[in-house]
Amino acid sequence: MTMLFLLFQLGKDRYALEASRVVEVLPLVEIKSLPQSVKGLAGIFNYHGQPLPAIDLCQLTLGQAARECLSTRIIIVNCPDAGGANHLLGLIAENATSMLRKDPKEFADPGVKVELAPYLGPILWDSQGAIQWVHEQRLLSPEVRNVLFSQTKQLIYEPS
Repeated sequence: MTMLFLLFQLGKDRYALEASRVVEVLPLVEIKSLPQSVKGLAGIFNYHGQPLPAIDLCQLTLGQAARECLSTRIIIVNCPDAGGANHLLGLIAENATSMLRKDPKEFADPGVKVELAPYLGPILWDSQGAIQWVHEQRLLSPEVRNVLFSQTKQLIYEPS
């Protein structure tokens, strides 16, 4: 069984998100910064008339902001809060313009568990190098989820 993945980059490394978990991919739009906020939170942006938080994956993982390139995108995903309710969340990622169709069994356990990065999954090797599967539902700590979703209106994507 093959699955479709959205590819993106963090620095020079390539990563993949399961495409069925992606609600929408948008061009990088104007982000309203929120000073003194949690690590990785780029700010909020207007998504169909509603404010939506945006996490800069480069900032969250590498400590540097994503480059503002034509291929830098906002990936909209559903993110569960502490109670399990889903909220829409924007993930800013570089070079988020390619798709990959692979059998999940082709991804292998990396053999290393990074405690501070529970979102890192198995790895696939191709002619360009490694691609690591990212489990977006594990990106945020419970504390960050609480900050992001404690007072926000619940926005859930429900396919028609």
